[in-house]
Amino acid sequence: MERDGKVELLAPAGNREGFYGAVGAGADAVYLGGSRFGARAYAENFTTEEVVECIKYAHLMGVKVYLTVNTLVKETELQDLEDYLAPFHEAGLDAVIVQDLGVLVRIRRLFPGLALHASTQMSLCSAYGARLLKDLDVSRIVPARELCLEELEALKQSTGLELETFIHGAMCYCYSGQCLFSSILGGRSGNRGRCAQPCRLPYTVRGTGGAMAGQETYPLSLKDMCTIGHIPALIQGGIDSFKIEGRMKKPEYAAGVTAIYRRYIDSYYALQKEKGAKAAAAGYVVSDADLQVLSSLYIRSGLQEGYYFQRNGRDMVTLDSPAYSGGQEAMRKEIREKYLTDQVRLPLSVEAVFCTGQTAMVSLDHRGHQVSVQGQMVVPAKKQPITRENVEKQLGKLGDSAFYVEQMKVQVSEDAFYPLKQINELRRSAVAELERVIRKAAVNSAHQENMAREPGDRQGSNGDRENVHGHIQPASREPGWAISVCTLEQFHTLCESLPLYREIPLRRVYVDGDLLVEWTSETIALCRSLPEEVLCMAVLPYIVRKQEEEYLDQLCRILVENSHVLQGCMGRSLDGLGFLQEYRRAGRGDFLVRTDANVYCWNSQAAALLENWTDGFCLPYELNSRERQFLTRMECARGKAGNAWERIVYGRIPMMVTANCLRKTMGDCLKEGGTGKGLLTLQDRYQKEFPVAYHCRHCMNVIYNSVPLVLKDSWPGKQRDGADLRMDFTVEKSAEMRRVLDFFLKERGTGTFPGPYTTGHERRGVE
Repeated sequence: MERDGKVELLAPAGNREGFYGAVGAGADAVYLGGSRFGARAYAENFTTEEVVECIKYAHLMGVKVYLTVNTLVKETELQDLEDYLAPFHEAGLDAVIVQDLGVLVRIRRLFPGLALHASTQMSLCSAYGARLLKDLDVSRIVPARELCLEELEALKQSTGLELETFIHGAMCYCYSGQCLFSSILGGRSGNRGRCAQPCRLPYTVRGTGGAMAGQETYPLSLKDMCTIGHIPALIQGGIDSFKIEGRMKKPEYAAGVTAIYRRYIDSYYALQKEKGAKAAAAGYVVSDADLQVLSSLYIRSGLQEGYYFQRNGRDMVTLDSPAYSGGQEAMRKEIREKYLTDQVRLPLSVEAVFCTGQTAMVSLDHRGHQVSVQGQMVVPAKKQPITRENVEKQLGKLGDSAFYVEQMKVQVSEDAFYPLKQINELRRSAVAELERVIRKAAVNSAHQENMAREPGDRQGSNGDRENVHGHIQPASREPGWAISVCTLEQFHTLCESLPLYREIPLRRVYVDGDLLVEWTSETIALCRSLPEEVLCMAVLPYIVRKQEEEYLDQLCRILVENSHVLQGCMGRSLDGLGFLQEYRRAGRGDFLVRTDANVYCWNSQAAALLENWTDGFCLPYELNSRERQFLTRMECARGKAGNAWERIVYGRIPMMVTANCLRKTMGDCLKEGGTGKGLLTLQDRYQKEFPVAYHCRHCMNVIYNSVPLVLKDSWPGKQRDGADLRMDFTVEKSAEMRRVLDFFLKERGTGTFPGPYTTGHERRGVE
């Protein structure tokens, strides 16, 4: 649909009724999920036939359709992707929304003209990650919901990519794509569309002051977002697509919310055309009645404006109750009758000529799309001639088609005869041809738009680039160990303990970047004390946003200035990886780059891409041992170095990485008083306690699992996947850390582990 530079209104559809309602309510585009690969596994979703039907109908209406392929995909599923997408691509699907890097690469290879949109599940927070994906021919990104408008404007300006952002609906407490809470506790993975929403349960926050501390509340449950009052600012901020959340909600919600946003977007543009942008913004007003409607359509305990104009805050949280308000029955009935009862119809201008001695002709016109069909010769009537009224009646029988007659002009000779059955055939043929012409124009327009995009790095998109630094070590090297620390106490403990384990093959030590920035001299001295054969690497924050640029530059300067003891850096996000890639390519430093478990590698396509981008990476938490071994065997068969990979065998799993802060929610923010860093405790209904690390420098919380991951039988000589093994130390004090080191490095994972633990997904995996 040609929007003349105007913002796109993108509506959700969980079923066919919701789809037709969203189109009827004025959506410019609709996103929906098919039977597989979608991040709403419990939505009604669409069959293949229904998706094809919706694409065809949408293109008649000038509406685009985006398909969600936004889950992480296992190796055994990847082969089904082509057959799954082929009928949608053939029908003219406008774009796919993708989370998995391997899926991204495979779709680009299989369907070169299909537009790729990066899902919010990729946790993109800066231009660094966005530019990385632009090299893979991604044309649009759905950034993390946590970005403010200023960050979005900078992201748009520095990448030139389209931005699609959420403007209304439910919000996750965690950065999307970084949540393992539901997965680890109950086996229902948010990365597979099966989130059980543990964030909507009651918890008690301990270890902080504030009026709410120690009380059972709902501190992880965010209020739903509503930005109807900020439409002018968001449009002026350069956002390309306004996205409404809600594929799991009822069709009345999608239609009702879409209709209101449609009306206010159109009224703003009309006012802007009449009075200019400044005056239009000043004169923009939302009625109390419309706010009441939005507040009544399946909203959790009030509304908030998201992160566009604030970093976080207690006012964003439904502390008292996460329940939905439901909706007023009379309102739902009105929405249903207006938008869900009948499909939208398109106006037609019809011309027909039935003159004796000439071939019959029917012409249709819809907004400049014109077709003409000819029939047989019109003959003189022997008995009863046709009349203009007869012809008009037959041509007006448009039935279940997408059209209605707006104007009709019919010319009929007085003595003409033409069978009514053949008039019906002419009508059907003309309508079918017009539909084909309109759909073809929509598909051609989308194809031209895709081809007009600045081409990305085609080598990068197919995963065939060579590693630019060639640091991946040969597969013949025996697997070894890696250890990460995030406090000075832990680093001291490690350095003091290493002489006890001289025989272990320790390959790498990872040091939290904050230690290098805040305690540079002492941390560098500890790095120097490590054995010469051990690589020491810095670790970036889980989330990299624009505000981190000065911090990142400072950390990398320390890295380069101390290259004799610091050999590399580990990124924990696509943004972190993108920053490190750009830093190296700019010639500012030559060091190793690795990625952590939450830069997901679930299949061989993702592995090949990460091998091109990095010097090594970590396997994800959610693959079970069989799936992991299957993947690594495939890579070894390709001659790749399995021991360039790591897998974590000990550590507190990061369940959530959040922009909102539990300490601030409880009324005890430390940011104003300087750079705070420490631990809180989140206690659930069953008295389980989850450590929460707060990092005021990065304005971020990390919620860890209540017990550590422990894979007891892991030892380089026992495992089959060839990966290095890693221990992550996060909240442990010195004595506990020594017990863990002894268990793995002295006792070799045999006997009884000293304390409660989980084996995570080692056996069960995720659906």
